[in-house]
Amino acid sequence: MKLEAIKKIYFVGIGGIGMSALARYFNGRGVEVHGYDRTASPLTKTLETEGMIIHYDENVSKIPTGIDLVVYTPAVPKSHAELQYFWNNGFEVLKRAAVLGIISRGMKAISIGGTHGKTTTSSITTHVLRTAGIDCTAFLGGIAENYKSNFVEGSSEWFVVEADEFDRSFLHLNPAIAVVLSMDADHLDIYGDVTEMHRTFGEFVEKTNDTGFVLYKTELPLKIGEAHEKRLNLNTFGHDTGDYQITNVRVENGFFVFDVKSPIENIKDIQFTLPGKHNALNALVAIAIAQQLGATSIAIKKSLKTFKGIKRRFELVYKGDLSVGDKVFIDDYAHHPSELNAAIDAARQLHPNNKLTGIFQPHLFSRTNDFQDGFAAALDALDEIYLLDIYPARELPMEGVTSEIIFNKMKNPNKYLLTKRELLDQLNLDKVEVLMTLGAGDIDRLVLPIKKMLEG
Repeated sequence: MKLEAIKKIYFVGIGGIGMSALARYFNGRGVEVHGYDRTASPLTKTLETEGMIIHYDENVSKIPTGIDLVVYTPAVPKSHAELQYFWNNGFEVLKRAAVLGIISRGMKAISIGGTHGKTTTSSITTHVLRTAGIDCTAFLGGIAENYKSNFVEGSSEWFVVEADEFDRSFLHLNPAIAVVLSMDADHLDIYGDVTEMHRTFGEFVEKTNDTGFVLYKTELPLKIGEAHEKRLNLNTFGHDTGDYQITNVRVENGFFVFDVKSPIENIKDIQFTLPGKHNALNALVAIAIAQQLGATSIAIKKSLKTFKGIKRRFELVYKGDLSVGDKVFIDDYAHHPSELNAAIDAARQLHPNNKLTGIFQPHLFSRTNDFQDGFAAALDALDEIYLLDIYPARELPMEGVTSEIIFNKMKNPNKYLLTKRELLDQLNLDKVEVLMTLGAGDIDRLVLPIKKMLEG
């Protein structure tokens, strides 16, 4: 498949955050873009204003003629009528990851992998590189506020892409730079066990180009073959440990501030807009990549001070004055126990003297079942928790698996189990100080109504 031969393209599941970035890539190259999604959203409406043609019912008759390539996401069931039509009628049908792989072979891919942190780190890296004059292209898993998009068009040979471990998608990529941020057990419905998941991360790193730069967190059990160890430039990162280190992390004047120790150049007193040590580590990865590509310390410090964040990654939705009884409202995509721990810890660091209330929507029956103990322990760190029904995404229900299995294991006495419909009526905003919405499902549909309630 040659990219220049594609004149008309069709996306099954165009409203997904990764799919829409790819659709924007082709749309920007003058390709006629069509697509289907289950429901309209602010993102799909934006795509339509950009010239893409989208419909929202599973209707084969709405598929246009002359399609050169069909792109689909594994989030869409294989029984989907339109997918079946394309497969049964000889169309060229590729997964999103395979198309990204084709693109990566024609450019120098900075492939950022890990079970969490990919979107934040990819967005930070994009902003650092572009601020430093390295005009990279980027495919992001969230809306970067500096660019108001999940796709950033560049003119250089470098492009930033999230290396997604779901469905082994990252094995389609051919990185020039490969990053592994985390390898917590996840997607065990795909891998079977954590050993196989870890092995596949090693396989992803082994696909890095000759002499390629590899960066991974110090404590990760990453294993790669001896021949690959010899040819690759392997580096570690961490907090006070590794080849690249953050040190002296503190909060000053509303910024997280830290120093960096690097084999290339140490940097002191970096001011960063995102809270939490985990985000300082994400920024460290971006710094290491930028230094590899020749960015100056001045440009690096400027970029991190001007980074505006990512939608739904510790997004400050409403900021009132807590000293006079007003509220703070934060929205975060956290959907794994490790991500919940990081988001809640960051909120504690920013607001150590305030009551912390969370609203959590579990994502996937399989993930809820696999990590029920971890979810319960993470949510117990909140002062008050509203637990919603499971968002199924691509899955069918599993017998005996509901949000109640988390609820029953929680030790927090201030807990409420309710549906999304009941939440707005049951949420006691009079007792809220710092409020967090947490989850990767459709909990984001509650953000605007809650914000309006807070605004009064």
